[in-house]
Amino acid sequence: MARLATHEWGDPAGAPVVCLHGVTGHGERFGALAARLPGRRVVAFDLRGHGRSTWEAPWTVETHVADLVETARSLGVERATWLGHSFGGRLVAELATREPLVVERAVLVDPALHVAPADATARAEGMRADMSFATPDEAIDARLADGTLFTTPRSMLEDEAKMHLERHADGLWRWRYSPASVIAAWSVMASAAPPLPAAPTLVVLGERSWIPNAIPARDGVVVVRVPGGHSILWDDFDAAAEAVASFLAAA
Repeated sequence: MARLATHEWGDPAGAPVVCLHGVTGHGERFGALAARLPGRRVVAFDLRGHGRSTWEAPWTVETHVADLVETARSLGVERATWLGHSFGGRLVAELATREPLVVERAVLVDPALHVAPADATARAEGMRADMSFATPDEAIDARLADGTLFTTPRSMLEDEAKMHLERHADGLWRWRYSPASVIAAWSVMASAAPPLPAAPTLVVLGERSWIPNAIPARDGVVVVRVPGGHSILWDDFDAAAEAVASFLAAA
């Protein structure tokens, strides 16, 4: 399995926190959260099919989990807090089921544990549309207009464009991910949900999220709700960061 592109912040000797983004995203966007976790070693990966990692198939759960374990171990991380947003949250739950010894704690940020098949199909079909833009501003405008962001400042998307938008030989700009890998991920999310991690777990949910997460009450699971939508770390960054920092501080 291929080693994933990595991003690191914080204290190299600190307790590790490994962060996983959702579909169409990338690991570098966790830099702002890392700044709220002093004394921690924060590591984020570009998932297969995204960012600067390999875009090569297969994009199965088994391959993603193997990528995560191999990459973490190559960095000397054997056991950590694993944090995942959306599809990244699904992968944290899959990792905790298949490799429970590597997950000391889990943080699921509006996790896409299961998406209704009809919704997943519609999202996958949408990935077949042309996703190219004449300018970065056009790409940002399209993201702000898609109806899923509520209080995200434009400045956050401007930072995102600097990190994740790439100009191609044809002069057009595209976000740095493989549409085919995203379509495969929607198929995964339409399948039955994995169980919540057995490790102590924080779940942060967006009140206006389009993903209908129903988290069962269970010892060891803390649920925090914030006002915004699915992209919590943009709509509700301060509240989400405070929830994560408090959860880790209480460990």
